Amino acid sequence: MLLTYQYRLQPNQEQEATLSHWGELLRRHWNYALGERLDYLRRTRSLVDRCSLISEPIGEIPNRVDYYSQAANLKQTKSLFPEYKGIYADCQQQNLMRLDKAWKRWLIPDKNGKRGGKPRFKKQGDICSITFPRANSAKAGANLLGENLKLSKIGDIPVVLHRPIPEGSVIKQATIVSKADGWYVSFALEDNTVPVSLPVDEIKSVVGIDVGLEKFLTTSDAEAIAVPQFYRKAQTVLARQQRKLARQEKGSVNYGKQANKVAKLHLHVARQRKDFHYSVAHYLCTTYDLIGFEKLNIKGLARTRLAKSILDVAWRTFLNILQAVAVRRGKHTQEVDARGTSIECFNCEERVIKDLSVRVHNCPNCGVSLDRDYNASINVLKRTTGLSFAACEGLGVAQPMKQEISFVNLRSPRQSVLA
Repeated sequence: MLLTYQYRLQPNQEQEATLSHWGELLRRHWNYALGERLDYLRRTRSLVDRCSLISEPIGEIPNRVDYYSQAANLKQTKSLFPEYKGIYADCQQQNLMRLDKAWKRWLIPDKNGKRGGKPRFKKQGDICSITFPRANSAKAGANLLGENLKLSKIGDIPVVLHRPIPEGSVIKQATIVSKADGWYVSFALEDNTVPVSLPVDEIKSVVGIDVGLEKFLTTSDAEAIAVPQFYRKAQTVLARQQRKLARQEKGSVNYGKQANKVAKLHLHVARQRKDFHYSVAHYLCTTYDLIGFEKLNIKGLARTRLAKSILDVAWRTFLNILQAVAVRRGKHTQEVDARGTSIECFNCEERVIKDLSVRVHNCPNCGVSLDRDYNASINVLKRTTGLSFAACEGLGVAQPMKQEISFVNLRSPRQSVLA
């Protein structure tokens, strides 16, 4: 299993300048390579409804442009532009590999017939990461020696190892990342100590969760976690700092300083949200062996008038983190169909149509009355396991009819979540 551990770097001013210069050169190379590909596509394509020979002169048809042809031209690039000789060769190749992946995602649809967006030209500062594909090996460009990271053509940079690298793991590659508050290194680790998933016949606890905006999630055990609303709470400070930024002259030194303040605020909110997601994921994986959740069209939901709140809770990011934590701890997750979970009665399966503003599920058929999110979480549980799931001893004979939702109090971000 591949894991990513990120640590803070403490480069000196000369090393910071070198890393920034490398990023700018890689950005220019990206733009040139992308221009080559777009020019080749324009000259060689033939539109369906007209002949390209009539619509525009194509001139001499160039040779095919792909990763291999552009990587072969790196030697010529260094002879024409000597400043590229100062960049580690593998970093330039990784830059072209990224472009090649983005290009193929745009032109070649995936198994579902969907394609990615068209690759864009990068403006100054857009490329903020430099990848060394080999680390701690022979002829590697990055080597972690104690508490120092030795980079080829840059030198030793102190690393803040706030947590030890797991024993037995192998560092495969290192990526230098520039953020608003400094430089970081992300190590891709190959960890062979991942536990084997729990056998199905040994699963003893199972839960269904329903994510929402009024409550972050509600479990089928009648527990609920409040929405933290990190972005909403930071909006006042963000608005003030962004007004200051709007008054500065673009391109000035003060504009750059203020833009960095705004970027740090956004980075702080993102880190709060990420830490909250990991805390909840670890709590669920500690308490349950099998976790069921809904398959949501979050991209579509984010186009509604609730977009800001939906993007603030970041359901998709949380569900991805939950699945990763479950694999890391040998637990199971199951994605189920989300259609009808909120309107279907868990007790008699009667469909009770209600608006989103109605927060209580009242079934006229069987008389059940309970929170609509709680009802949805039980339906998710039923779809996850089924009524005759032997390993979990089914759902029981009697289900609760009325029960208040209890909120799990999360501790500070750096402490684990306890039931």
